[in-house]
Amino acid sequence: MRYSTQIKPISYVKAHAADLLDRIAREREPIIITQNGEAKAVLVDIRSYEEAQERMAMLQVMGGSEEVHIGEPLTRMEVFSEFSGRKPVESAKPPAKSEKLNQL
Repeated sequence: MRYSTQIKPISYVKAHAADLLDRIAREREPIIITQNGEAKAVLVDIRSYEEAQERMAMLQVMGGSEEVHIGEPLTRMEVFSEFSGRKPVESAKPPAKSEKLNQL
């Protein structure tokens, strides 16, 4: 990514907001917004923002910023849903061992 093509003054952002939103959704590259020649903000698409927030939450947990409770192990999707606040997508689970035996 070339940041030099991603830097836009606030006046440009105001005049071309819809085009910039389409561009960041398509390219998933941030736009750096300047005011009076100084970088003041970054415009990113929502998916990139959510992914960054989820990574930050995981890094905070991995860094030991919260108390760890030992218990039953969680699946990756359970951990994701715990930190994202979203329900995990139910996937097709293989039958339990007892169900396999009943099928024989």
